[in-house]
Amino acid sequence: MTIKKVVLLGLLVGLVNFIAQMLISKIFGIIFPAVNAEYQNTNLFRAFNDPLMLLFFVYPFVQGIILAWFWNKTKNIFGENLKGGINFGITYWIVATIPGMFATYSSMPYSLAIVTSWLLGGLVSGILAGIIFARTLHIENK
Repeated sequence: MTIKKVVLLGLLVGLVNFIAQMLISKIFGIIFPAVNAEYQNTNLFRAFNDPLMLLFFVYPFVQGIILAWFWNKTKNIFGENLKGGINFGITYWIVATIPGMFATYSSMPYSLAIVTSWLLGGLVSGILAGIIFARTLHIENK
């Protein structure tokens, strides 16, 4: 896969994961209204009108490009099919998200509800990324 394909595929995954994360955040905000208040707490998060907050919205795209690169390097290990894509996503979640959320919950004043939403969001994002990578590769090979 060329660098151009890695970047384009990563940007697609970033867009899909950005949308998925926003939906998960909204759902958790409906189920646990205190999560919405937590996001508004400027002792925990920058204010949304802070220019640096724009970088937060770049995160899924950077993550998507890195995951596309990593998929390109490991697709033979996971398998170049849907099951391999899902396994890739779950492996990413286990290696990166679970330890990160454990560290976040144990060392920062975030609620269990918000950390759980991030944990679930990481799982959904990883699996969606893996599915997109596997399906794109499948289409390329036809």
